[in-house]
Amino acid sequence: MPFFIESDKTRAVRERLVSFMDTHIYPNEARVAAEAAAQRWDSADGWSTCPTVARLKGLAREAGLWNLFLPHSERAPEGLSNFDYAPLCEVMGRVHWASEVFNCSAPDTGNMETLERYASEALKDRWLEPLLRGEIRSAFLMTEPAVASSDATNVQCDIRRDGDHLVINGRKWWSTGAGSRHCKVFIVMGKTDPEAPRHAQQSMVVVPADTPGVTVLRAVPVFGYDHAPHGHMEVLLENVRVPVDHILLGAGRGFEIAQGRLGPGRIHHCMRSIGAAERALELMCHRLASRTAFGQPLSEQSVWHERIANARCKIEQARLLTLKAAWMMDTVGNKAAQAEIAMIKVVAPSMACEVIDMAIQAHGGAGVSDDFVLAFAYADQRTLRLADGPDEVHRQALAKLELTRLGLRHKPVAVPVTRGC
Repeated sequence: MPFFIESDKTRAVRERLVSFMDTHIYPNEARVAAEAAAQRWDSADGWSTCPTVARLKGLAREAGLWNLFLPHSERAPEGLSNFDYAPLCEVMGRVHWASEVFNCSAPDTGNMETLERYASEALKDRWLEPLLRGEIRSAFLMTEPAVASSDATNVQCDIRRDGDHLVINGRKWWSTGAGSRHCKVFIVMGKTDPEAPRHAQQSMVVVPADTPGVTVLRAVPVFGYDHAPHGHMEVLLENVRVPVDHILLGAGRGFEIAQGRLGPGRIHHCMRSIGAAERALELMCHRLASRTAFGQPLSEQSVWHERIANARCKIEQARLLTLKAAWMMDTVGNKAAQAEIAMIKVVAPSMACEVIDMAIQAHGGAGVSDDFVLAFAYADQRTLRLADGPDEVHRQALAKLELTRLGLRHKPVAVPVTRGC
């Protein structure tokens, strides 16, 4: 399988992307952090895009580094396959806000893919086009505080038809991006028919963010970080009315859409996790080489040799598994790649947490401060072990797939006979 061979096109784009990161992203990390920290949440207005990020977006678009994530779309001809995009997404993942500069950040990427695949042409014209141009942002409203949302069939947000409109009532949280004043559209998942079969009860609806009855209540902090200027918001929907043609694909197709949406989203997260881990390893090595303890550089102490080697092994393993998943998504489809997607969603964030934790340890007290990017990076990656499905759900899915592959699903498993001592 040639899934590990990088194309000439991807190599050329990656070189331009690395140059852009060196010239524009890394030198502006402190400035963007200061611009984000200076913002205060105002529920009437929301956070605004950091001025530096807005300026860099224009430069990225001029450089042709724009909408690289969206394959097979006439509206975004610059989009690459999952495999070709993988090493680029990894580069962006080295700085947590970099993907936004290239219009390749979540949740917009997942929402744009959802609109491209499942929305009417009218909805695409109204919402997908400005998203592709980077003029607006979006949010995805699925998770709810009152239920275990790791099982999407638990979603209780009520969507009922009233003539030519849908009326939506519910409370959502972890609605990433909804805190931005530039967020103009939501994709909301809720129940349209509680009496239907379990996986046909849910639907997804496009909801303009300024629709009466929509209230963004608060930003939910992550390990104390509010993630301005986008945030992970709690949103109340009270008698929100939208035209019935705002439903995606049709009533009862929400679970199906969720499965299609989350596949690419999960692999994008994993690509960025590898980038974050790669950068943490570099920072760790530089820190160890610059510090002396007990008469020798920390980089010469055997305990750190072991940790550096382990980090390199784990990063390479995660990268190869992610590339295989991307290659399978492109060649045999997301459904056939579901085991590989589940594996990387377990492996990549956990690996990144482990490597970043090593880097924090190498930095001593500085590692848990805001003077370095590591504390924020750890909080970000630890969250990904829950986002888009917790580790336990993906492990359960993997176990079922493996038992099915062996013909043992729903059958008693015989205990193998072993030789006694």
